[in-house]
Amino acid sequence: MLIYRIVHKMYSGTLFASGMQGRWNSAGNKVLYAAESIPLAFLENMVRRQGVGFNDDFQIMFISVPDPVSIEEISVNDLDPSWRDPNDYTACLPIGDKWFHEAKSIALKVPSAVMPEAFNYVINTMHPDYKHVTLAGTTNLVPDPRIDDILKRYR
Repeated sequence: MLIYRIVHKMYSGTLFASGMQGRWNSAGNKVLYAAESIPLAFLENMVRRQGVGFNDDFQIMFISVPDPVSIEEISVNDLDPSWRDPNDYTACLPIGDKWFHEAKSIALKVPSAVMPEAFNYVINTMHPDYKHVTLAGTTNLVPDPRIDDILKRYR
């Protein structure tokens, strides 16, 4: 399975997990967030940029997760109605932290808060099978300049 992540090029040569808190992990739990498609990875990155545009410094990472792989899936129906709140992750953190510490699967398939009909993957970098996850390649991110103009309007 290939999944996708957009990062600054200084981080594109390795599968680096900072341990910073995210929607599905508390600080210190080292996970990688990736998307099921390049367009979803781009949308996820756009909402985090908060008015700061893109430039030549970003790359798309192609991450290979071997088949068969253990994946736990979270459905939108399993979540509290507040789960998409961009400022409050309390509906998702306990689910992601429990999954991380139980380490029954290497990946957690979760709905995207940006587009709930699509899915992101949270990868547990401490799982024993993580050694089989590889960076399959990278390519430059070259978005349409009109997108950069839209982002800059909201500064």
